[in-house]
Amino acid sequence: MANSASANSLLNPNSASSDELAGISLLDEGTTSAITGGRPFATIGDLNSALSDSMSKDDIESLYGELFIPINLNTASRDDILLIPGVGRRMAHEFEEYRPYSSIEQFRREISKYVDEEEVARLEMYVTLDCPFNE
Repeated sequence: MANSASANSLLNPNSASSDELAGISLLDEGTTSAITGGRPFATIGDLNSALSDSMSKDDIESLYGELFIPINLNTASRDDILLIPGVGRRMAHEFEEYRPYSSIEQFRREISKYVDEEEVARLEMYVTLDCPFNE
C-alpha cells in the first residue's frame, strides 16, 4: 500500500511520515504527534481510542477517508469493522458472515452481492488479509 492517500489508497498511520500526516487538514500538530508517538497501533480501534481524546466523532469519521489502519478480514472485531466509513451493522455482519476469507477475490465476490463494484473497491481499501504491521 502506498504511503500517500489517493483515490485508490489510504495513508497508514503506522507508516506515514510526519510530513504526510501534516498534510491532512483534520490533523493538528498535537494530534500528529500523538499518532507518531503512539505507533505502532495494532488495530484501527487502538488508533480510534487515541484520537477520541482530541477529535470529534464526525472529524474522526472524515479522517478515516484519508487515514486508516487496514483491518484483517479474518480477525477484525465488529467494532473495528464499524469504523470503516459508511459501514453499518448490516454490512459488518456481511463482512463477518463469510469468514474465513481465503483471498481478497473472495471478499470482492461475497461483498458484491450487497453493493456495487465501485463500493466494493472503496471498501477494499480498508481491508487486508495480512497483519496490519505489514502495510
